[in-house]
Amino acid sequence: MNILVSACLLNVPCRYDGLAKGNDQVQDLLKEYTLIPICPEQLGGLPTPRPASERRGDHVMTADKEDFTAAFQKGADEALKLAKLYNCRYAILKEKSPSCGKGQIYDGTFSGHLTTGDGVTAALLCANNIKVYGESKIDLLKQELKSLL
Repeated sequence: MNILVSACLLNVPCRYDGLAKGNDQVQDLLKEYTLIPICPEQLGGLPTPRPASERRGDHVMTADKEDFTAAFQKGADEALKLAKLYNCRYAILKEKSPSCGKGQIYDGTFSGHLTTGDGVTAALLCANNIKVYGESKIDLLKQELKSLL
């Protein structure tokens, strides 16, 4: 089974700050599943490093009010294409991210506060029947995958 995964969780230094956020539980999934790494922000044409962005409504903005919405949408579209190409029914994405966050994202004020919502890519994947899990929910994903066996 193929699972779409935020590349930063696989130790790829692609986050906005040029760093990775490697996750041992994600790495362990490589023993049983094929993980398809993506960075929607890079797929959308943004450089690494890049200014920090937050989602506010339908827009993704930097603290300096630069609008990155089009790049985030393009990256989400490309991530969906890869999910379909590799027949991914599940995704593990970086929590709180304006592209990958599922359930909670930063509120767009750059104050560190979280709000209920999904990142651009997470929302598009969910709308296309791909189940999205954040890295703290890997145990739930494992339970679901075992129930399919």
